[in-house]
Amino acid sequence: MTQSPEFEPQIVAFCCLHCAYAAADLAGGSRCGYPSSIKIVAVPCTGRVDSLHLVKALEDGADGVMVAGCLPGRCHFQTGNLHANQRVEHVRHLLEEIGLEADRVRMINVSAGMGVQFAERAKEMAETITALGPNPLHVRKAKAPPRETAMEETN
Repeated sequence: MTQSPEFEPQIVAFCCLHCAYAAADLAGGSRCGYPSSIKIVAVPCTGRVDSLHLVKALEDGADGVMVAGCLPGRCHFQTGNLHANQRVEHVRHLLEEIGLEADRVRMINVSAGMGVQFAERAKEMAETITALGPNPLHVRKAKAPPRETAMEETN
């Protein structure tokens, strides 16, 4: 897929409050840059992130979605990150079934002290999405003709 040279992927990152959000904060505080186009959504635990949240983010125009949780076996809510990983894999499979790239959705695991690693994974995600190009769901949605409203039909 060809994209314009100024394409900057929009990525939504669902980050668990205890580890991944703290790692993202540490990355910023340590000046370990990661793309500003990554929009972080803090969640109490990645186990609270539903498959519908991932799909809705793509439907609403995100080019990619990252779920960032605690290290395996270190979840503050015991198995939340394991459930999140299962949901991410499910959505990746669904994307493949409808003809979209599974790499648009990814799960990473970091601890609160892994700011550098968070920044590296965020950059990798941005590079992957840049190579894939804009989200085709968003492009189609943007090109769709405006729908008539009931008010316009009666006038």
